[in-house]
Amino acid sequence: MSFLNTTPKLATKTLRVLARLLSYPDPTLRKHLPELRDALRMEAALSNDRLLELEDLIGWMSAGTGVQDALDIEEAYVELFDRGRATSLHLFEHVHGDSRDRGPAMIDLAQNFEKAGLFLAPGEMPDYLPVVLEYTSTQPPKEARAFLNEMAHIFNAIFAALQQRDTRYASVLGALLELAGEKAKAVKVTPDEPIDESWEEPGAFDGCSTKGQANPNQPQPIHIVRKPAPSNKLPGVTV
Repeated sequence: MSFLNTTPKLATKTLRVLARLLSYPDPTLRKHLPELRDALRMEAALSNDRLLELEDLIGWMSAGTGVQDALDIEEAYVELFDRGRATSLHLFEHVHGDSRDRGPAMIDLAQNFEKAGLFLAPGEMPDYLPVVLEYTSTQPPKEARAFLNEMAHIFNAIFAALQQRDTRYASVLGALLELAGEKAKAVKVTPDEPIDESWEEPGAFDGCSTKGQANPNQPQPIHIVRKPAPSNKLPGVTV
């Protein structure tokens, strides 16, 4: 019986494998790739076409046997997931961005984890997708599917961004959409500047932010405004 049916099959192992495949591809992960592939096949919670796509990703990651190959795979991961907002694996980046709502949402999510008996490691963020999938894998099948379905629009946006970059990692998000009972849809991906650049501080005494200048890198006029005489009126009160 498929996880996509009305009475879905428990896909605990599949969710954990997908979480691992989205984690940093260090030597420990690459060492266990054959076991991850076998777990996907054994649980059979995904369609055969999706399994073949995931096995292609696993095969590519397994190819990093030499030191340079391994470094290339790790560099590709960092470039893909850590240097752009559209492909960020931090889910609240897609929902709240840098707004003040992000902090309370983080706290609420972490509290849900703790209620399930799960506690974050030091420095780990609760909205990091591999962490979220680990939590989801502990939930009953119907609740797990419903939880995935709530996040399907985020999965779809990341899926589209990954497809635009022509990366095998898109298959993982496609698998999550399948487990959520959804189909991947074509969505418009807004080009974004790398996070490093968008967070870059303007240089001190460098004409402030060049983005705010009418003529960057050109002399800026200075306007001297005469200070008005002191007044006894309270701000905002007219007579």
